[in-house]
Amino acid sequence: MIKKKILIATGGTGGHIFPALSLAKNLVKNNYSVKLTTDNRGLKYLGNENKLNLIKLNTYPLIQKNIFKIILSSTRIFFSIIRSIILLLMEKPNIIFGMGGYSSFPICFAAAILKIKFIIYENNLIIGKANKFLLPFAKKIFVSYKELEGISEKDKEKMTEIGNIIREEIINSNFSITPKNNYDKINILVLGGSQAAKIFAEKLPVIFKKLNDSGAPIKIFQQCQPNQNYELLQFYKKAKIDCELFNFSPQIMDYYSKVNLVITRSGASVLGELINTRTPFIAIPLPLSADNHQLKNALYYEKRGFGYSLEEKNISERLFKLINLIISDKKTIQKIIYAQSQYSDKEIFKKVNINLEKILNEKN
Repeated sequence: MIKKKILIATGGTGGHIFPALSLAKNLVKNNYSVKLTTDNRGLKYLGNENKLNLIKLNTYPLIQKNIFKIILSSTRIFFSIIRSIILLLMEKPNIIFGMGGYSSFPICFAAAILKIKFIIYENNLIIGKANKFLLPFAKKIFVSYKELEGISEKDKEKMTEIGNIIREEIINSNFSITPKNNYDKINILVLGGSQAAKIFAEKLPVIFKKLNDSGAPIKIFQQCQPNQNYELLQFYKKAKIDCELFNFSPQIMDYYSKVNLVITRSGASVLGELINTRTPFIAIPLPLSADNHQLKNALYYEKRGFGYSLEEKNISERLFKLINLIISDKKTIQKIIYAQSQYSDKEIFKKVNINLEKILNEKN
């Protein structure tokens, strides 16, 4: 039996790479021939994935700051599309799976030109610019939630709700672990996305010191940038706060199992992981995220009772009070854990495979 060829287009940040990696591994298990395109930024997250067929394809965002940068970025995108057309003519995939963002744009646009079927995936609550442009040409858009905004009435028929594509090890793990239910001591994990948030390292330690000085039993696990390690470590030592610092780690599950509260940016991928690991969180959206999609994500998850949202401008004023509430009112946090327990993405790959087979078996 000839394996059907699937090309997954991704790149950029971990929020795009890790779902693509998880999807690729699942498709290989289901006897598809899978290749994955990524740019230089994405390669650093895939360094140990020697078993995957990786294709480097540099891609670029459209920069609109001035006329020179518009021309330069437009030229780069044009040549990325040309390279993508050549790649698709050589590889002849049966279908393309675009994971969203500018990194998947050239391959998907080339697929539209060559009339190759392609699917796009959107895990945010407002459709991204690249996906919005590609949607009229796409066969389907797989979405995490049906409440997705920004899709025209005409294109809503292309929408299929599948849930969050997250790491398979999270889907297969049982996260009803003791530390999450024991709030006598609060273990806080600070995440800033795959790039780490500089402002978290600047503002949060002062709040943690205030908590520690007030007698709140805390331990801090904090992701930071390498050049922040020494200064942060010295601060926590002086403040007598138990801490563990780390830079980017693909083994983030090790930290999920140790903590009972996470302070994080509100990228869709990390929030999807947190609800599936039954981990309460305070989501602090990146203020400059495209179309303010991180704020929409945070508010949507808070509305469903999965966690708290807090705007960056209110960190100094509200975060101390919020963590104190979590420590003092155990019923509040247990409500979050209960709400999360009512949601699951364990069937995500089953849904993907069923819908993918339908599309592949269609004649047009």
